[in-house]
Amino acid sequence: MRKILLLIGILAIMTIPANAAKIPEDVQNYIRNAAPKTDFRFDGVITLPDNTVYLPLYPSLFSDIKKLEIKETYPANKTIEQRPDIIIFNNDFVLLKVLSDGQGHRTVLHQTNPPIQVTTGLLPQDMLVPSGLIIPENIKGIIGNLKIDTKNEDLIKVSNEDSFEDFLSKNEPVISQGIIPQLKNKTVYITTNYSKNIQVLEPAKASPNYSLAQQSIPIDAKAVHNGKFLLVTTYERPFIDVVSVADSRFIKQIEVPSNPEQILLDEENNKAYITSPKASTIFVIDLKLMALTQKIKVNGYCEHLILSDNKLIYVDKLKNEVWSIELDNEYRLKDIGKFPNVSSIAFADNKLFLTSRTKSRLAVIDYNTLGLLQEFTTVSKPLATIVKNGTLYILGSQDNEIQMVNTADLNVNGTISLTTGGFSSGFHKISEENLYVVTDIKNNQYTILDLNKNKLLKTYTVNIPIKDVIIADSVRLMD
Repeated sequence: MRKILLLIGILAIMTIPANAAKIPEDVQNYIRNAAPKTDFRFDGVITLPDNTVYLPLYPSLFSDIKKLEIKETYPANKTIEQRPDIIIFNNDFVLLKVLSDGQGHRTVLHQTNPPIQVTTGLLPQDMLVPSGLIIPENIKGIIGNLKIDTKNEDLIKVSNEDSFEDFLSKNEPVISQGIIPQLKNKTVYITTNYSKNIQVLEPAKASPNYSLAQQSIPIDAKAVHNGKFLLVTTYERPFIDVVSVADSRFIKQIEVPSNPEQILLDEENNKAYITSPKASTIFVIDLKLMALTQKIKVNGYCEHLILSDNKLIYVDKLKNEVWSIELDNEYRLKDIGKFPNVSSIAFADNKLFLTSRTKSRLAVIDYNTLGLLQEFTTVSKPLATIVKNGTLYILGSQDNEIQMVNTADLNVNGTISLTTGGFSSGFHKISEENLYVVTDIKNNQYTILDLNKNKLLKTYTVNIPIKDVIIADSVRLMD
C-alpha cells in the first residue's frame, strides 16, 4: 500500500505581507461606475478604458465622510466621463491625469497655486510611474522617496534595427499567411533558446515588430490580466519578472529565495504557482498584488506541475515519484507512486493520466485507490496532455499527431494530424477557453487548434526559432 503522508512537517506555508498600493474600495467603485473596465494596477496606476492614465495621491489623513463624491475638479465642474486634469474627492483623495505631448514626454497639470490636497498628497511609494514623467517643481513633494525615471532608461523595447540577433529576418513567406478571425486583436510573443529577448509579432506575420529584452534567457512566460503583463522566469536568476506590455518596462521584479522555473496560472483565483525544483518549493504569487504570498515546501525535484480539482500534482524528476497536494484538504500531500519517465500529467474524472515519452505509453490511475485502471500504447513520443470537454488530448512529438481519449470510458476516439512534419513540443492555451496553440520547434511553426470542434484552424510559419508561443489580447501601447 502506497504511503499517504500528512503535510505537517513536510509542507511549510509562509504568509508574506505585501506592500502594494491599494486604492480605497469606495474610490474604485466610484470610478468603475463612471468608467466600466477601468484597470487598477497593483502599484496604484489607474488606466481608464480609453487609455487615459491617472496617478493617485493619498492624503496624509482621510476626511471622514458619509458618502464619496467629487469635491472639486480642474477644469471646474467636470465629471470623470469628461476626463478632467485633476479630480479631488471629498475624502481628500486626488487623481492626477497624466498629460502627454505625443513625443514621449509626460507630466501632470501645472498650476501656479495648486490646491492643498495636491501639495500635501503623496504618490504610492512602490509605484512605477509612466516613463518620462516630469513633475512640476511646486508639487515635487508628492514624489516622496519614489524614483522617477525621466530618460526612458528602463525601457526594454528593442527594435529589429538595433538587434544583433542573427536569426532575425524581414522576409515574409512567399505563401500568404492570412489572419484568422480568432487571432484578431491578439499579440504573439515568442521565446527562443538562442536569445534573452522575447519577440513580439502580429498574428500571421513571420517577422517580429520588436522584442522585449530580458536579463537572461527565459525559462517560462505567461500573459496575465488580459495580456497587460507578462510573468517571466529566466535562467540562473532568483526573480519573477513582471513586464508591463503597454509601456515595455520591467514594472516589478518579485524576488524569491531560489531560482523559479515553471509558471502555472490559476486565473480563477488570481494566483500563479511557480516551481523551484532545486529548492523543492512551489511559490504562490498573488496576481492582484503581484507579490509572493506563500512558499510551499514539497518532496523532490518538482516538474510537470498541473492544477486540477483543487489539487497540485507534479512529478519528482529525481525519484520518478508522482505527488499530489490537496489544496482544499489542509494541503495534504499524497504519494501517488513511482512511474518512470513521466513526460506529462493530466487529471479528470478522479483519474490521473500519466504519459511516458520513452515508452510511448499512457497509464491511467484511480486517484482514490491508487490502482492502475488501464495502460496502453499511445502516440509516439508523447510530450504534452490537456483535458477539455471530457476528452484527453495527447500530443505525440514524433509523428505530429494528437490522440483523443474519452476520460470516462478510456476509449480512443481518433487522432488529429498536425501535418507540420517537424517536432511538436507542447500545448499553450489562448485566452479563449477552446483555443490552444501547438508549437513545432523544428520547423518554426505554430498551429491554432479549436478543441470545441477538434479542428485545426491555421498553421503559421515564423522566421525565428521557437521555444514557446504566448498569444494574448493586444494592449494599447503607451508610446
